[in-house]
Amino acid sequence: MTRQEFKALVAEAIDTIPPRFAREIRNVAIVIEDEPSEELLEEMEMGPDETLFGLYQGTPLPERQWAFGNALPDCITLFQLPIEDECEGDEDCIVMEIGDTLIHELGHYFGMSEEEIMEIEERYWRGESS
Repeated sequence: MTRQEFKALVAEAIDTIPPRFAREIRNVAIVIEDEPSEELLEEMEMGPDETLFGLYQGTPLPERQWAFGNALPDCITLFQLPIEDECEGDEDCIVMEIGDTLIHELGHYFGMSEEEIMEIEERYWRGESS
């Protein structure tokens, strides 16, 4: 799949995430890379049987102090090849996996716990919007 085709699926996936997430996003860039580097996987202490679909980099909203400003955008990186591999090229699956990954990474942006993020992801996979 070309990068342009993947970007189109990212745009489609953005429309599937819970509206309350989409409404509250400020100054966040979404970047697409082929796959995570070996250095990044080592830094995150990921084993060979684990897959990284996305990564949030920035300062979560609850950790920002009153003087926070004039900062570069937070960044969510989506890793195209692992997402494609997971879905075996099925575009509907790719859209859902991108959506799930965005929800997870935006959960970090909002300062949510892993448990809170997993709850939202479960509702997402069931097709419930909230």
